Amino acid sequence: MAGYEPWSEIRAQEIITAHRHMDGATMPILHAVQEAFGFVPDLVVPLIAENLNLSRAEVHGVVTFYHDFRREPAGRHVIKLCAAEACQSMGADKLTRYAEERLGIEMGETSADGRVTLEPIYCLGLCACAPSAMIDGRLVGRLDEETIDELVAETNR
Repeated sequence: MAGYEPWSEIRAQEIITAHRHMDGATMPILHAVQEAFGFVPDLVVPLIAENLNLSRAEVHGVVTFYHDFRREPAGRHVIKLCAAEACQSMGADKLTRYAEERLGIEMGETSADGRVTLEPIYCLGLCACAPSAMIDGRLVGRLDEETIDELVAETNR
């Protein structure tokens, strides 16, 4: 997984300035902030609010409403398991429990050593290959326990 920049208010302001002219700038700014820092720090919320003439509550509401925004740094590796209906119908819930057991963390958590984060994602577009996952941006279809074991092994490299 790509390295992230350490939090910097100056860098955050550069990101906001680069995107604030856009219609509906809140989402592009939040995505760019997360891309830069690996998460959306609470400290950026008032900066975005001030620059876009929004309330802090409005910006906070966007951050907390969308599942894709992290409020804390992710692990070096991120495994996202699809939780959409097609994957559920093909056993994703059982595989999620298996992955949690193998990683020693629950969905939405990061391991204590910062090695891996396990997150839900709601449809990867691989319904015909369900259940599916993504590890560090790479799509994986037709998951089973063996594939989960392979993904876990990748996080140890």
